[in-house]
Amino acid sequence: MSDTDATTFPGPAAGPAGEDAGAAHVVFLCTGNAARSVMAGAILAAHVDAAEVVDVRITTAGTHVVEGMPMSWRTRDALKGVDVTPPQHRSLQLREAHADDADLVVCLAREHVEYVRRTHPEAAARTATLRRLVRDLHPGAAPLPERVAALDLGAVPLESWEDVDDPAGGELDVFEACAREIRDLVAALARALADPEPGAATREPT
Repeated sequence: MSDTDATTFPGPAAGPAGEDAGAAHVVFLCTGNAARSVMAGAILAAHVDAAEVVDVRITTAGTHVVEGMPMSWRTRDALKGVDVTPPQHRSLQLREAHADDADLVVCLAREHVEYVRRTHPEAAARTATLRRLVRDLHPGAAPLPERVAALDLGAVPLESWEDVDDPAGGELDVFEACAREIRDLVAALARALADPEPGAATREPT
């Protein structure tokens, strides 16, 4: 399965990793790449489509994935419930190429940060939970990689408040509540990602 078969978003967010090298690359990471990371990626893509965030590429992936699976109807309906168009999605395992190329790996729970620290330590300094980034990553004139580096993310202790609960196994109302929570968090993250100078330089892929 190729990266281009994994997840595509309508509008400017579409495109495989490596396309448009001037754009910051944001990877959303959960466990199965079936609900939380898919929701987060689609919601950020909606901000890109609305031109609220520019120069961003989005990948969604998981830590323990059966690859090539579509999203569930619950995830799809939950996205529609927050007025977001569901992407054409196929589940994707996080790979070294994603971790290496990412300017920011946004995890939906502590366990996903731990996974990156353990399996892709070179990306640890660019990896944090969505909740922590909403709290600690602020808008600014400096390029995203500089602002992320200043947070020293590879060394921060992980705390219980950082988790977005996995809706897997729940009914539609559980998925809808998760989508609303992620919508609000991603809206806050989008403000930090908004670049006052479109096209500002980003970290070169390794």
